[in-house]
Amino acid sequence: MKTSAKGIDLIKEHEGIRLVAYPDPASGGKPWTVGYGSTHGVRPGMRITQQQAEDMLRNDLVAFEDVINAHVKVTLTQNQFDALMSFIYNIGAHGFIGSSVLSKLNGGDTKGAADALLLWDRAAHHVVPGLLARREDERAVFLA
Repeated sequence: MKTSAKGIDLIKEHEGIRLVAYPDPASGGKPWTVGYGSTHGVRPGMRITQQQAEDMLRNDLVAFEDVINAHVKVTLTQNQFDALMSFIYNIGAHGFIGSSVLSKLNGGDTKGAADALLLWDRAAHHVVPGLLARREDERAVFLA
């Protein structure tokens, strides 16, 4: 499957766009981020254009789509795929592969997988309101 326009909009809404690299809010350093949350090859002080941000997002999407397509063993709706894309885009492939979201989903527990999204609302052991809002939006899209 591929990410729909609705899924891309969900990612953009929660990532926002920054054309100058910034440090991870939880660590104050790595991973450095730019554009719509891209981290690959990003270094302090890096500046990009709007078009570069779009290109980086598209490249990131392809990599994460491959991870979802390889590890999800059940048939997904487009909404479920889009919600998972927003989730994996935020937590990374390693986090997704080891998550209870994926294990519940592959075990046939769709509602449990949706509810497990809500467990990913913390950074540095503290609930982050923006992450909680993102997880609630992802859950709503997943269940729609």
